[in-house]
Amino acid sequence: MVTDTPRPARARSAEEKNRRRDDILRAAERLWTTTTYADLSMNQVAREARLAKGTLYLYFDTKEELFLALLSEHLHAWITRTAELLQERRPRTPTEVSDALLDSSETLTPLRRLLVLLGTVLERNVRPELATEFRRDLDAQLGRLVEHMPYSPATTLRILRHLYAVAIGWQQFSESLPGLDPNTGQPRQDAQWTFQSEFELVLRAVVDRLAAADS
Repeated sequence: MVTDTPRPARARSAEEKNRRRDDILRAAERLWTTTTYADLSMNQVAREARLAKGTLYLYFDTKEELFLALLSEHLHAWITRTAELLQERRPRTPTEVSDALLDSSETLTPLRRLLVLLGTVLERNVRPELATEFRRDLDAQLGRLVEHMPYSPATTLRILRHLYAVAIGWQQFSESLPGLDPNTGQPRQDAQWTFQSEFELVLRAVVDRLAAADS
């Protein structure tokens, strides 16, 4: 249970600082399940993390920076999971590649919602050097996937770009469907089913087409 009693203002060791930063990210993530991004404030995050508001700003200057860090964390986790899955399965056919990408992308609604934010508010409202650093890190991370795909680097990157675009597009569409939960901003079961089925349909078609062009 979260209390209103703030913790000590400053973390002293590097381990404590990392733990406090993680506490802030987890607090923001919990709040985002019941509060829209527009309505979520840094004050709320500070209270949820049991920190003074001033302490919160020692870690993140703005809400956008906080959510960009949260997105980076989710992306790293997905890329790590996907790289491990590709290394384990060693897919060779378009069907096997699609299966691996779909399996690694299950239950990724938080990541898809964060990617929607990336293109609408995050990169526009963070310091340019942070946006540049995020993009460079993402490019480096994606390189981990290229070496485990059975296609040329250029084709692999095209597949990943389509995966990114399709995920965002269908996430935005599913959120606009009737039956959206007004409290969480997330689709109900019927809308989520629509996302999964249509996402799979498009992804398999993209992989089939680009794999054929690569051979």
